[in-house]
Amino acid sequence: MNEKMLDAINEQIKWELYSSYLYLSMSTWYNSIGLQGFANWERIQAKEERDHAMKLYDYVLFRGENVELQSIDAPPSSWESPEKAFEFQYAHEQEVTAMINNLVEIALEVRDHATYNMLQWFVNEQVEEEDNARTILEKLKVVSGETGKGVLFMIDRDLSTRVYAPSVTPPA
Repeated sequence: MNEKMLDAINEQIKWELYSSYLYLSMSTWYNSIGLQGFANWERIQAKEERDHAMKLYDYVLFRGENVELQSIDAPPSSWESPEKAFEFQYAHEQEVTAMINNLVEIALEVRDHATYNMLQWFVNEQVEEEDNARTILEKLKVVSGETGKGVLFMIDRDLSTRVYAPSVTPPA
């Protein structure tokens, strides 16, 4: 594998693990303010992000290369409100999308078609990730303010029904 491509994937593994860490931190914060449904949603999101990191990790190993794990910064631990937390999450997912797009550009630049093909899963996944965060953020904006407090608990209940489903990785 081209060294530039390998370095970029190793960097992306770090960011996927950071995302997992971030969403676990959000889960902790939601628990602390009594929104266990939001906490459940974020905890599952953290597991998905870990799966994304492992998908890249396994791909690097499958290609006969070594993974170089990097330091992960501590994520924020509190937000002003659920709405502000989802604004942060949506912006974060947009940043991750830009990182994935950069990986695709590198794969094209170095003519690594196998990696380009593998990355298409991530391109599609980021569309879903951004949509999830944006949809919840839009709901939170609708219910913001004193009259929306009861609706917040309805959203919390809805989010508590999310169940973790590991992503299926097609054979490489």
